[in-house]
Amino acid sequence: MAKYNVRVITGAQWGDEGKGKVTHFMAKKADAVARFAGGCNAGHTIIFDGRKYKLHHLPSGIFMENCINILGNGMVIDPIILDGEITSLEQSGFSAKNLKISDRAHIIMPYHRCIDSKQETNRQGSKLGTTGRGIGPVYTDKASRTGIRAADLLDPVLLKEKIEFHLREKSALLSESGLTADSILEQILPIAAKLKPGITDTSLILHNLMKEGKNILLEGAQGALLDIDFGTYPYVTSSSAISGGAPSGTGLPPWSISTIVGIVKAYTTRIGTGPFPTELADDTGKRLLETGAEYGTTTGRPRRCGWLDLPLLAFASRINGLTDIALTKLDVLTGINPLKIAVKYKIDGIETDNFPADSRMVDKCEPVYAQLEGWQEDISGCKSKSELPENARKYIEFIEKNLEIPVSLISVGADHDQTIIVHPEKILF
Repeated sequence: MAKYNVRVITGAQWGDEGKGKVTHFMAKKADAVARFAGGCNAGHTIIFDGRKYKLHHLPSGIFMENCINILGNGMVIDPIILDGEITSLEQSGFSAKNLKISDRAHIIMPYHRCIDSKQETNRQGSKLGTTGRGIGPVYTDKASRTGIRAADLLDPVLLKEKIEFHLREKSALLSESGLTADSILEQILPIAAKLKPGITDTSLILHNLMKEGKNILLEGAQGALLDIDFGTYPYVTSSSAISGGAPSGTGLPPWSISTIVGIVKAYTTRIGTGPFPTELADDTGKRLLETGAEYGTTTGRPRRCGWLDLPLLAFASRINGLTDIALTKLDVLTGINPLKIAVKYKIDGIETDNFPADSRMVDKCEPVYAQLEGWQEDISGCKSKSELPENARKYIEFIEKNLEIPVSLISVGADHDQTIIVHPEKILF
């Protein structure tokens, strides 16, 4: 079977690993970049030409003039937020003319956001820490086969019928919202008209590009430990956040994928609630928070910070089939000595290197740490792995040895150019 130029980027922790920067870097020679899961709950921060851009729906290849950017069928799309994001992009001097939207992607309506907030409030002491963007409720509609898809935006009569059905069905949760079908249509229809030229069968576009041997990048959202099946359930997202979601979320065949790059932050972070074995509630945790600017792109909430967790990463590698690692924010560890990496857990006194399925068991995990010497040198200007301090190289090699996966990209700063490519044949088209 012919080898195709299709690569997947996926988060290997709890999201926020730096996928946006890596995707933007890898998209330099991509003919298409496609998002395959999630929606506006995903926030990617990209620094380009000295300016900072925060993306939610838009793929990270949107700044590349000749790159087709696709919102795949596995996504859920809020047309109001997407419209605002496109407007902001255009005001910055870029164009969304190459944006294509799958006609099979499901649509987030204003009532989904209301329901999300109401349900989170009703959970009281057992909150999931959702972003309140309506993600869970819209995926619920998708699974119950009552959802509204992008194709429905092009038929105002059918769209109104579907909205009226949902307002009746969800009336108990929407009693205080004041929403009506007409008020929703008043917001949505003008945006639908603007989006109409881009709504199409994106799986066909990708399939044709694949057959032509074009360079295709499939961009994930969130991270492996937020996956609906394999994450720390119920503190997860509502979609497939692992590499297996890439073919099902875009329509490309699994055998077309040649490379799966797992984005790994040099330490671990998590936003919202849920278990976190290596979390640091001390000065080191605070230092990681501030030095790493660990605040959510979408919510602005501070992220919880902790040491790198190898059992977690080994699990993420297994379920994703990672071929390469892109290690981000290595520079944030500069000046911390010693450095620790969890290599095993103790659960009720018994050692294990397996990441448990049950979140209650994950909560009981006591990390067993390996200790490494840190470095004091500024690495933000390093252009090759050989320029890094010896202890920084040892940190990377420790990860490679334990996970048996090469670190093919190293990020040493937030800027696009602060990137070391170790294995260009695996990272660059």
